[in-house]
Amino acid sequence: MLDKHKLFQDVFAPREDDVVLFIVDEPHGTIPDDPDWQDRRQMAEEWRAAFASLPVQRVLPIVHYPATGANNGDLPASLIEQIGAATIVIAMTRYSATAPLSRLTKHYPRLRVASMPGVLRRMESTALAADYPEVARRTHILADLLTEAQRAEVEFTTGHHMSFDLRYRTGHADDGLCHPGKTFPLINLPSGEAFIVPYEGERPGVETTTTGFIPMQRKGETFVLLVEGNQIMEINGDGPEATAFRAYMDVDPARRNIAELGLGCNDQAVVMGAVIEDEKAGMHWAFGRSEHLGGVVGPESFRAPAHVVHQDIVYAPASEIGVRKLTMKMADDRVVDVIRDNRYLVF
Repeated sequence: MLDKHKLFQDVFAPREDDVVLFIVDEPHGTIPDDPDWQDRRQMAEEWRAAFASLPVQRVLPIVHYPATGANNGDLPASLIEQIGAATIVIAMTRYSATAPLSRLTKHYPRLRVASMPGVLRRMESTALAADYPEVARRTHILADLLTEAQRAEVEFTTGHHMSFDLRYRTGHADDGLCHPGKTFPLINLPSGEAFIVPYEGERPGVETTTTGFIPMQRKGETFVLLVEGNQIMEINGDGPEATAFRAYMDVDPARRNIAELGLGCNDQAVVMGAVIEDEKAGMHWAFGRSEHLGGVVGPESFRAPAHVVHQDIVYAPASEIGVRKLTMKMADDRVVDVIRDNRYLVF
């Protein structure tokens, strides 16, 4: 059984002046409920009760809000003031609120946040039960490498190659530690990844060189994305999944942005179809919104609020497609082997 008190102490280092708020989204209209979502709301009740027994100033009643229906869509305006009254916010939601919550940490300096979209009870015995000091150590090794690197070169197990332009960017560690005074006061929980936004070409006269081929597999169908200039230019495949993904991208050009390169390193994470845990098990990339991670593509870049998205695609040891090799090329021309056959070589 998960020791929630230990997890809260390790992750938040709560203080006597902390005000804690849990937020959950709820089904409505055309967004139906499901058993996992129901159980997630029950988990929030249990976690709130556990937090209430710690020596903090106050644990507020859980705030329920109508689900946005899109990962990283903007939160209801009525929720903002309630979040601003807290110092610790734990979002146990179906649809990710990571991006809008990240923006709020810039407006409320005392706020620190754990975003837990899609969290499942079984994770209390896998990724949530990890040794978070060790997770933090690994994430900082990887974040430092991402910051130093000029490029990341990936060879997938399908034989396709992809090159990520990492110039002018800083790597970040989602290390599972959300302590007072932290520079980046938001984590996903379960935690355990380093991440960076590839250079998006915003500097006048300096084009991005993110380019290559990314294989994807959905429902047993493999198709390939052609990337040029940090944009998904083509979706090559004739099956129904490729057709559906092509139509999804055609809705809004901002969705075609390569928004993240992530390196999951939580050794207790298990790939079972829940992105919040899957992404902690190995390499992943994301498309769409990037400004919440240090990029330049935000909600205003999309044609409509309903189109806003930041979606991770995972290539971990138990994924259908994995990573044969990932190397980083440094400014001094050194080449660092980071992953070989889905295993890290740097720790």
